[in-house]
Amino acid sequence: MDQTPETETPQTDVPPKKDENSSGLIQKIQSLGQTNVPTMEGSSIHCLTIVGQIEGHMQLPPNNKATKYEHLIPQLVAIEQNHKIEGLLVILNTVGGDVEAGLAISEMIASLSKPSVSLVLGGGHSIGVPIAVSADYSFIAPTATMTIHPVRLTGLVIGVPQTFEYLDKMQDRVISFVTSHSKITENRFKELMFSKGNLTRDIGTNVIGTDAVNDGLINEVGGVGQAIKKLNELIEQHKQDNNDNNGLKQ
Repeated sequence: MDQTPETETPQTDVPPKKDENSSGLIQKIQSLGQTNVPTMEGSSIHCLTIVGQIEGHMQLPPNNKATKYEHLIPQLVAIEQNHKIEGLLVILNTVGGDVEAGLAISEMIASLSKPSVSLVLGGGHSIGVPIAVSADYSFIAPTATMTIHPVRLTGLVIGVPQTFEYLDKMQDRVISFVTSHSKITENRFKELMFSKGNLTRDIGTNVIGTDAVNDGLINEVGGVGQAIKKLNELIEQHKQDNNDNNGLKQ
């Protein structure tokens, strides 16, 4: 019985190459839900987003969307040092969070030498209020809200006078920062903070868009286009001021 030898067919398949960008692509899909991330090539504006809950010294559960202050602080330092970045756009949609972490972020934004503009989209609640007013100019969307309420603690609370004094002093820090970086008066801010009946099972006030502007908390009602336009104006003014100062030097 004749057996025809099996001829070996040449393998035309090219061995799969390792995609060096596969891990980066998967990471983009997991974190952003898309493959192509729009870049701002040639732009002198850095966009900083503060979303979800502001995480402080205690780590939040993994299912919580959170903004970690240890991630934002190095970014703000890099923004201050990077000569290519001329302005900062801060976009907020946060429910609040850790008071000290929020104040730390607010102080860093306020102390930047470069122009900054904040935009509240959706919500800038609780400790998000100081962050929103820390920029040189602030915007709020017409449908966005800001919840103003007293400082509260969660977990174990030691019922001694020193605990309540600590809370009172922390609350004074928030009030002092907000009133010094916005046009709202201290009496009006405290009135909103301690108002009863505006929030279910709570005290405080839920301020919407135009009301935040009328109270002097936010500068103007607007969106992304208005915020970027204002930031570009501040950048040009900043350049002009620097040129004038350099011209006076001998």
